[in-house]
Amino acid sequence: MDFIQTVIFAIIQGITELFPISSVAHGVLTPYVFHWQLDPEFLKEHFLPYVVMLHLGTAVALLLFFGRDWLGMLRSLFAGGGTRSRKVLWLVVAGTIPAAVIGLLLEKTLRHLFSSVTSAAIFLIVNGILLYFGEKAAGKGSKEIEDLKLGQAFVIGLFQSLALVPGFSRSGSSITAGFWMGLKHEASARFSLLLATPIIVGASILEVPKLKTGMQGLLGMSIVGGILSGVFALIAVWVMMKWFKKHEFQAMRPFAYYCWIVGALVLLSIYMF
Repeated sequence: MDFIQTVIFAIIQGITELFPISSVAHGVLTPYVFHWQLDPEFLKEHFLPYVVMLHLGTAVALLLFFGRDWLGMLRSLFAGGGTRSRKVLWLVVAGTIPAAVIGLLLEKTLRHLFSSVTSAAIFLIVNGILLYFGEKAAGKGSKEIEDLKLGQAFVIGLFQSLALVPGFSRSGSSITAGFWMGLKHEASARFSLLLATPIIVGASILEVPKLKTGMQGLLGMSIVGGILSGVFALIAVWVMMKWFKKHEFQAMRPFAYYCWIVGALVLLSIYMF
């Protein structure tokens, strides 16, 4: 990928990774929409670690934005008694386990099966249905994160695993599941983004080292992309938390409409032009 492609891709990834509109689907759809003719070797061997480097920038943005939460959780390991931060830490651990295990076992299989433009567009539409009707069915919750039980956090983590299929959003799936567990909108968004951080960091640890033996100049280009992705992810998480704080009902509707429109337009472009 050249510099201009990296800038475009990084901006899109930084925003869509945290908004409930599937960064993986946009990773599939972006080259199609812009008519990029990417090197087959790059797509086969280096695209995943390249994208993970962009996600690493997102993880840094999340750690900066939720730094107080993470510091509180780390300190709780050495503090006596049962603190709120320690409870949240165990909830994050319980919610991370499903996505980590399923990701290690099935990620490559699922990505290869559903990585076409057509399937990404279809599942993006399905993701919109989940966002719209999932929020509508849940109603308005009253729980904060620390009110969850470990089993409920585990269920939210299971829904996070849907993001392994291009088109489903990690944050959208887990936020919707949070609604079903009775969380307030802001609390559900916060817990979803806390859950995303260890998954993204873990994937980066596994994939980024592969760039060292990659194509000439790819590591440097991916670092630039990671920085840009982090900057726009930081803006996105700020906007997202403000949005969910102010909209305790129907917050998902604009994102659902977006998924339906983009998915439908892509499918129309495939079958009519």
